[in-house]
Amino acid sequence: MIALAPAVLKRVLPEALLLLVARVGIASVFFLSGRTKVTGFLQLKPSTYTLFRSEYALPLVPPDWAAHLATYAEHLFPLLLVLGLLTRPVAAALLGMTLVIEVFVYPDAWPTHLTWAGLLLPLLAYGGGAWSLDRVLSGQRR
Repeated sequence: MIALAPAVLKRVLPEALLLLVARVGIASVFFLSGRTKVTGFLQLKPSTYTLFRSEYALPLVPPDWAAHLATYAEHLFPLLLVLGLLTRPVAAALLGMTLVIEVFVYPDAWPTHLTWAGLLLPLLAYGGGAWSLDRVLSGQRR
């Protein structure tokens, strides 16, 4: 009976579903973070600039640029992930953002960042899955 459990779980939880959950899950984290930085559609709040000048200060990137780049990325990349479009490059970019946040902003938040990486790494390795625009546009069938 216990030996049947993995086969049953694979049918109930297909790879396409697991990758969709990973895409939507990590997309929600970044999108909601991006929404805290804006008012209206994409108007950056004054507090966002302050945040990037102080708490989020990065080496080599001017704070105003970092504020705009990070905020726009936190809006665009999650939308692409939910659609499953450009999944691998987007997952790589968000993994890079996660690494920057871990190293330069919140080094003690590694458990949270490891969780994000745990959702992004399968997307990087396997792509968006069968239920993604990447799959539809590539013409692949499974």
